[in-house]
Amino acid sequence: MTPRPESSGSRPKGTAGEKIPEQPTAAQAKSAAKSAAKKTAVPKQAAAKKETAAAKTAAAKTAAAGKTVTKKAAAKKTADRKAPATKAAAKKAVTGKPSAVGAAAAPATPAPATAEPAARKAVVKKAAAGTAKAVTARKATAPGTAAKKTAAKRAKPVKAAPAEQVPAGEVAVKKARARKTAAEKPPADKAAVKKASGERAPATGSAAGKAAPVQVVPPEMEIAVSPAVDAVDRERLLRGTHHNPHSVLGAHPVPGGVAFRAFRPYALSVTVVSGELRAELHADGEGFFSGLLPLTEIPVYRLLVEYEGTVLDTEDPYRFWPTLGDLDLHLIGEGRHEELWTALGAHPTTHQGVTGTRFAVWAPNARGVRVAGTFNFWDGAGNPMRSLGSSGVWELFLPGVAEGELYKFEITRPDGSKTLRADPLARRTEVPPATSSVITSSQYEWGDAAWLARRAEAPAHESPFSVYEVHLPSWRPGLTYRQLAEQLPRYVKNLGFTHVELMPVAEHPFGGSWGYQVTGFYAPTARLGTPDDFRYLVDRLHQAGIGVIMDWVPAHFPRDAWALAEFDGRPLYEHEDPQRAAHPDWGTLEFDFGRNEVRNFLVANAVYWCEEFHIDGLRVDAVASMLYLDYSREPGQWTPNEHGGRENLDAVAFLQEMNATVYRRVPGVVTVAEESTAWDGVTRATHHKGPSGFGGLGFGLKWNMGWMHDSLQYMSHEPVHRKYHHHEMTFSMVYAYSENYVLPISHDEVVHGKRSLVSKMPGDWWRQRAGHRAYLGYMWAHPGKQLLFMGQEFAQGAEWSETHGPDWWLLDPGYGAEPDHRGVRDLVRDLNTVYRATPALWRLDTDPAGFEWIVGDAAEDNVLAFLRLDPEGRPVLAVSHFAPVVREDYRLGVPEDVLAWHEAVNTDAARYGGSGVTNPDPIKPEAQPWHGRPASIRLTLPPLATVYLRPA
Repeated sequence: MTPRPESSGSRPKGTAGEKIPEQPTAAQAKSAAKSAAKKTAVPKQAAAKKETAAAKTAAAKTAAAGKTVTKKAAAKKTADRKAPATKAAAKKAVTGKPSAVGAAAAPATPAPATAEPAARKAVVKKAAAGTAKAVTARKATAPGTAAKKTAAKRAKPVKAAPAEQVPAGEVAVKKARARKTAAEKPPADKAAVKKASGERAPATGSAAGKAAPVQVVPPEMEIAVSPAVDAVDRERLLRGTHHNPHSVLGAHPVPGGVAFRAFRPYALSVTVVSGELRAELHADGEGFFSGLLPLTEIPVYRLLVEYEGTVLDTEDPYRFWPTLGDLDLHLIGEGRHEELWTALGAHPTTHQGVTGTRFAVWAPNARGVRVAGTFNFWDGAGNPMRSLGSSGVWELFLPGVAEGELYKFEITRPDGSKTLRADPLARRTEVPPATSSVITSSQYEWGDAAWLARRAEAPAHESPFSVYEVHLPSWRPGLTYRQLAEQLPRYVKNLGFTHVELMPVAEHPFGGSWGYQVTGFYAPTARLGTPDDFRYLVDRLHQAGIGVIMDWVPAHFPRDAWALAEFDGRPLYEHEDPQRAAHPDWGTLEFDFGRNEVRNFLVANAVYWCEEFHIDGLRVDAVASMLYLDYSREPGQWTPNEHGGRENLDAVAFLQEMNATVYRRVPGVVTVAEESTAWDGVTRATHHKGPSGFGGLGFGLKWNMGWMHDSLQYMSHEPVHRKYHHHEMTFSMVYAYSENYVLPISHDEVVHGKRSLVSKMPGDWWRQRAGHRAYLGYMWAHPGKQLLFMGQEFAQGAEWSETHGPDWWLLDPGYGAEPDHRGVRDLVRDLNTVYRATPALWRLDTDPAGFEWIVGDAAEDNVLAFLRLDPEGRPVLAVSHFAPVVREDYRLGVPEDVLAWHEAVNTDAARYGGSGVTNPDPIKPEAQPWHGRPASIRLTLPPLATVYLRPA
């Protein structure tokens, strides 16, 4: 809340655009006091209370006018101080004026009337009674006649002309003119006189309560100034460079009454309406209107703005208090406003009893900011925002502006040029390629309370976690969020995945970026529907028992001229050092992670998706590019950190804060890092330091890019050559427990000439499918979580394209090879079913106690065999055979305490499209030691297959 300005006695403070007349001399004040004393008598007690205040007021006025008070004037002031009570009261009636509001903190609504001294009330009452003869006559007239006369008076509004400007040194002349006018003429505004007589009219267009009586300024108090906007403020408003339009526009107490000022380009007239008061303002040219009304306080009022062919009845935006408080601004400045989206952006709301939309944007380098949108025909000239001090935040409440309107911010750069920018905190956008922000509020009622309550029961790395990665716009091209909500949950649940991972859903201008070049960090893409439509999709997935992970891109942003790049005319969201700002690979800009407000923008964004959309996890894209100053840069293109190293210390601190904040605020979520280097401690707690001296980054899981690269490289070799590359399949176990890993076969591995997963396999179509199935079986048994990109679950042969998505026609029963593809999909379903039902495959994913090699060096046979164990020691034996031959009676060492084994999964089963080489009967151990174990079994190894064996 903006603090009330300090008062300096009864003398009003000057506001921008107002010229305060010079202080009358002590002699003039004494003469005026004698004249006023003849009109009224004031009780001694009331006058005594005001003696000191009157003296202080006179002194303050003299100092403000820059005059030197002579000894004679001081002597007169002393004499006045000792004068009888009636004389002091009379002097107060002449010199007293309503308190003005400071330029930077003018109250937007009328402040509660300060209790006036009895003397002043008497003067006001007597003056009103002496000049409001029409009111007295109306009271004495029959009701019917009075009504007719009143109607006639209302039909023609009073036009409030600006008062004459008072040059310095002409105070006495001005005061004499004011007295003469007051003596010869009745009050200019009949309605105001009626108001002064004691009748009260209800406030119009406001829920703030009844309007206080509008009081007329007595003639003795009218030492008026011009209400018109002065030349400097006028020029700044026209150029869009005014930092505080509320100090100029709106209603302000000034000497002589209340000045009303409006800036309404293209308007023909502007009329102030408050109860029965109706006063047309003077047209000052270029869209400016002003008028001085003889009131003692600011009323609750509305504006009637006449344009060609229409009249707009509206609230005045410049009568409202700021919508952001000191705490919001303090937290924004510190970079710790964890709910930033509730402070900045556009929010439909009710403010001071009036409905409208509050706008706020961070633009510290701007010379001025205005709001433009469909509600003002994209002309922001009449809607300048006010700067909230050193915070760099600009704010404006626009009454009557509702949800669904389009808007942008018109920013005047430091060089005076202008740019029209989308709202960085916009929670809804137009459908691309349109770029406007959309005012929105959520009305969605969630139905996933049961899901949220149980998702925090166990951490992700100790729970089943198999992920189906989806690009929503192309999964079923043409479907909306709500249409996807009817199909995607059913499909994913049928396949047994525990989670979906959505490629970026935040708004982005170019569909070919797949969402990884974000411009609307707080808005789900409008291509598929509204934000509430996206909430509906997440809700339906939760109700189907499926978690939702979202790709999140805090590393960089595109250079589009209407988005974040040099947002307010200078580097703001990007680093000011061009070498650190430009991303060398993607032609984008990197965030300045060391700036408080930028870090806050991103940390709050992570919280926003989890809290507002119930997202269960964030997969953070391109973490490696954030961590290293020399990422994709040559020597001389980067500057070492303060310790002489290559680590980006600002990015490290940001990632630690983001993870700590998300885990603290949203129980049950998981963050996942796409990080491709050997950075120490990606999934270590932030408060635990590692050998490198850094605390952990605090992620819950990390993509195992090394496993993905090595294993796919191995599978791409002809089987006859695989024995020379056997280490590519075993090396992952050297570091498998250094982090909490996800094993990703993601979109990145099936585009841009890399071929689809099945097409990476050598050989004919049968061998390709067999290798595909064997690889999936090996992947689901390996320590770590699983992620599979859409289309790979049914062995799509073509690379993925965002323009048409998966080749669903391969599953059409009319297609001849449909059984081959359906068989692979059936295998994925069975792998997930066995996986979820077998704690040994997921419970100790991050604990070396959950894994034991049986044989890891059978390179000549292309065989890998290992045990997975649950905390109670119950085992699962996984055997992968990557040769296209059948091996009979293949002996493997096993624990001696298992009486028999049976097949749980065999990827060569006929129902999956395999050759049908299986081990249908229970397999009993023999007492023959093998592979360093006291017992062994003999089984048949199918060609290019993975087999799971569980205790019978």
